[in-house]
Amino acid sequence: MTLSEAKEKYIQTWGTFATNWGINRTMAQVHALLIASEKPLSTDEVMQQLEISRGNANMNLRALMDWGIVRKELVKGDRKEYFVAEKDVWFLFKQITKERRKREIEPVISFLEELKDIEDKDSEGAKEFIRLMDDFSTVTGKINNIMDLAIKSDDHWLVGKITNLLK
Repeated sequence: MTLSEAKEKYIQTWGTFATNWGINRTMAQVHALLIASEKPLSTDEVMQQLEISRGNANMNLRALMDWGIVRKELVKGDRKEYFVAEKDVWFLFKQITKERRKREIEPVISFLEELKDIEDKDSEGAKEFIRLMDDFSTVTGKINNIMDLAIKSDDHWLVGKITNLLK
C-alpha cells in the first residue's frame, strides 16, 4: 500500500468509525485529513480532497476549532485561511473527552437532578422513581469522575491505571 493509499484509507475509515461514536462522519474525515497532512490546508484543499461543499467544509472546520483540536495557521504571503490539527494524540484524547463530557454527561447529570424534583415525594411510585434516578445519577457521576481524572491526568498515569485494571 502506498502512503497516499494508506492516508485515504485512514481518512475514510476514521469517518466510518466516528459515526459509531456519535460524531459526524464528515467532521471526522476533515479532522483525519488535517492530522494526516504534513502542511496546513486551506478550505479549498479540504473541499477538493474530500469532495465536499464549501459550506460543509466551513461548518466542520469551525466545529473542530470549537472542540479545540484544530486551529488556524497563517501562511506567509497568502490571504487564505489555513488549518492544522493538533497531532498530540494524548492531548486529542483529553480534549475530546472534555468536550464529550461537557456536551453529553453534564446535561444528563442536570437532567437527572431535575427529574428527582417531584411534588408528591411520599408516594411509593415517587420513591421508587427517585431511587431509580439516584442510581442513574450515581453511575453518571462515576463516569463523570473517570472522565475528569482522564482529562486532568498525564498519559503515563492513565496507562498505569488501565494496566492495573487489566491484570
